[in-house]
Amino acid sequence: MRIGELAKISGLAPSRIRFYEASGLIKSVERKANGYRDYSPDTEWVLQIITGAQAAGFSLEEIRQLMPMNASGWQHDQLLSGLKQKVEEIEALQLRLAQNRQQLLLAIKGIEGKPEGMACADNAQMLINRMREDGVVDAADKRAAGTGRKGGARQASRA
Repeated sequence: MRIGELAKISGLAPSRIRFYEASGLIKSVERKANGYRDYSPDTEWVLQIITGAQAAGFSLEEIRQLMPMNASGWQHDQLLSGLKQKVEEIEALQLRLAQNRQQLLLAIKGIEGKPEGMACADNAQMLINRMREDGVVDAADKRAAGTGRKGGARQASRA
């Protein structure tokens, strides 16, 4: 099938399909005498795997390493190991996101509950102290130190 037809049924732009081909993610196609690419019907299935894997957080390099160029090339142990590792990464990300969400909710509650007549700077300091007592700020500072980003205390002080 031609690239236009593949693009239509896959929902991907022709340039994206050519990119995947150039990246070695889909099998090189044969060119017809007129220069048009001719893709096999299996290419749609492969494109679905690639886009699904990207949506799950796999990089193109990870996909390239795990996905064979043909059905007989599947490496069971390597594929299973790669999938399990990605699940672990997703679980760690979910934990960090839940912690970040909780910290943001605490900051919102502290900002919205600012006592009448209290200056914003004083409320921010009170909020930072409360978060530090609860261990939220220290955990955020430790995570930020590992990533080079500013911690939650610095962000909350802008409240």
